[in-house]
Amino acid sequence: MLADVIAFYNNALYWRRISELYEGIMKEAGLKNSIRRVVLWAGLILILLLVALSIYGAFIGADNAKVFFNSPALSIFWLVLGLIFIAAIVFFPRLHTSAGSFATHFGCLLVLAGGFWGSQAGVQLRNQFLNSNIIRSGEMIIYENETQKIVLTENQGEQKLPFEIKLVDFKIEYYRQGRLLVQTPQGNLFNFPAKPGKKYDLAGEGSIEVVRQFDSFKILLENGKRNASDDPNGKPNPALELKVTSPDGSETTRYVFEKFPGHPPADNLAFSYRRTIRDFISDVEIIKDGSIVARKSIEVNKPLHFGGYLFYQQGYDSDAGQYTILGVVSDTGLFIVHLGFVLLCAGLFWNMWVSPSRRQLNREQ
Repeated sequence: MLADVIAFYNNALYWRRISELYEGIMKEAGLKNSIRRVVLWAGLILILLLVALSIYGAFIGADNAKVFFNSPALSIFWLVLGLIFIAAIVFFPRLHTSAGSFATHFGCLLVLAGGFWGSQAGVQLRNQFLNSNIIRSGEMIIYENETQKIVLTENQGEQKLPFEIKLVDFKIEYYRQGRLLVQTPQGNLFNFPAKPGKKYDLAGEGSIEVVRQFDSFKILLENGKRNASDDPNGKPNPALELKVTSPDGSETTRYVFEKFPGHPPADNLAFSYRRTIRDFISDVEIIKDGSIVARKSIEVNKPLHFGGYLFYQQGYDSDAGQYTILGVVSDTGLFIVHLGFVLLCAGLFWNMWVSPSRRQLNREQ
């Protein structure tokens, strides 16, 4: 009898423990389901908000968008979005078994992490706590045949690169055909292509003909006469030779200079010669420890990448063309961002093409 009581008690205790374990599992499952629902809805809301913010940023200009997306409020937004992606990876078991879904979510997380690592706030934290000396962004002004290592930054003043940049040569390339602007005494303004051999009527106020175009205008004395020529070895001095016909039929020769509009003065017509810039190029050398370690021609949309920085053509001396202005941007975090986009695209490709193709093949077999 005592043995039966003890057996009954043990059985009752066993089933009670089973019941408590089951209730614990159900509570844990309910909690996880609640967390999954929160993560799912929060992620959806944040992604829709990100789309709206991106549309808004496209209409406020690059400079304002930069300030807006790096503001404290948006910093909190990026942090929360990153935490949501981490929570999704932790609480959604399907992401652990689906390579495409995991790569998509982990790629988004890497994009956010790389963006923060290379942001102004991220660089400041690294400089402060990791004793680094990273220049987030700035610009350099370098004169021809001079070296420079100082970067002018917006918030930190002057900072120095661990190497020097020498401007070997600076060139401005123009489209061959410029424009000729003519203003008459009556106030009429004409804009003509500066093409040699073309003759243009000035609406009853005479006519002009473009005779010659010069890249390096120079006056030479030959047999006591002054002749205009194009000096192949001279400094750039763009000009036009014009034949001006007045309303009474008399003809005069005029020279119009790009750098000196209105010189020499005409009696009754004002001329201006303008060319459109096609490209401006900075031929530079990178000097480190007294040795030249790299050479590059920096052009618009063709930057130089060296030493963890991107150097791109930002401006130049528009008056004399004696110096260049290079923009400097750190590439910190850029590799992480690129890796994140690769994983994101690979995950989407896997989910949208590879997985459906594999399921279709399995059904056919």
